Amino acid sequence: MRFAILFLLVVLQSNAQVVSDSISNTRYFEDQFYVGLSYNFILNHPEGSNQRNLSYGLQAGLIKDIPLNSAGTKAIGIGAGLALNSYYSNLVADISGDDITYSINDDITRSKLETHLVEFPLEFRWRNSTAEDYKFWRVYGGIKAAYILGARSKYDLGDISEGFKNTDLTKFQYGLTLSFGYNTFNLHAYYALTELFDGNASVNGEVLQYRPLRIGLIFYIL
Repeated sequence: MRFAILFLLVVLQSNAQVVSDSISNTRYFEDQFYVGLSYNFILNHPEGSNQRNLSYGLQAGLIKDIPLNSAGTKAIGIGAGLALNSYYSNLVADISGDDITYSINDDITRSKLETHLVEFPLEFRWRNSTAEDYKFWRVYGGIKAAYILGARSKYDLGDISEGFKNTDLTKFQYGLTLSFGYNTFNLHAYYALTELFDGNASVNGEVLQYRPLRIGLIFYIL
């Protein structure tokens, strides 16, 4: 709740800014809201496991722009946001007491792992924008850290539907990011450098080493 209030205050007080200095040079700040939609690939499947249905990701937040040169074409971006990611596969999570077990079931109707995260992107930004032109090419690369606020596993098998809070995940996540495109519409990719599960989860004696790869679109809005 405290984060949500702080995030809202930052959003309400932040805008793209143009600042003129004493020698008539113009510096501008590409402070931006971002909204993203991605397809979530699962890398490092255990034997017999495969991805199913539409694994999707949603993200939204605000990035503060810090120009590195007087032309404003190079900058550092520091941000904060929220994300939701879902992963569908034939890997089924079940719980008995405090113990979570995993199995592979090809007859499953649907099996999903869903995570809710707070994210902190850090980007090196190149663009050919000016203080007057807001339609420009951009290449933003960097790293994104995230903390899992909560996760839930759920499966449907015929008339049986079960779901529970999953605690087997690596709480602190981070990975590499790359965004490039023109104007509002941009391609976006995220490659996780941490595994989704915490190392204690296994299926058929094999440690789960899921690693997400997200590819999709990201929209930057001044």
